[in-house]
Amino acid sequence: MTFTHVRLLVQNYEECFLFYRDVLGFEVGWGDEQSMYADFKTNGGSEIALFDRRFMAEALGTGHLPADRDSMDTHCLVFRVDSVDAYYRTLSEKGVRFINEPHDRKDWGIRVAHFRDPDGHLIEINEPIAFEP
Repeated sequence: MTFTHVRLLVQNYEECFLFYRDVLGFEVGWGDEQSMYADFKTNGGSEIALFDRRFMAEALGTGHLPADRDSMDTHCLVFRVDSVDAYYRTLSEKGVRFINEPHDRKDWGIRVAHFRDPDGHLIEINEPIAFEP
């Protein structure tokens, strides 16, 4: 399992994009002001990603909740794995309760599954697949 990035789940995507690019000076790896998802390169090898909170909530089945900080996730730790299915089985055997089963998100270019740590922080495991917009 390789830590790849922290995904910040934001309400004001364009404002946050401009902040991380123009104020903090991070180089954009992917995305723009309107894409609703962007990756920023850091000097530490990991990335910071921004994603519109509503889209993550939709993927988790919590889109019906208010978009405020108390109702929805605000961040997601993201780990790349060799096989989402294998890690899903291993972690399930260790008692991890998943939010969703492994599934392909071709529109994200990954096979993915989500779960929470004991304190409720959202965690994603993923592996690359062919991207299909």
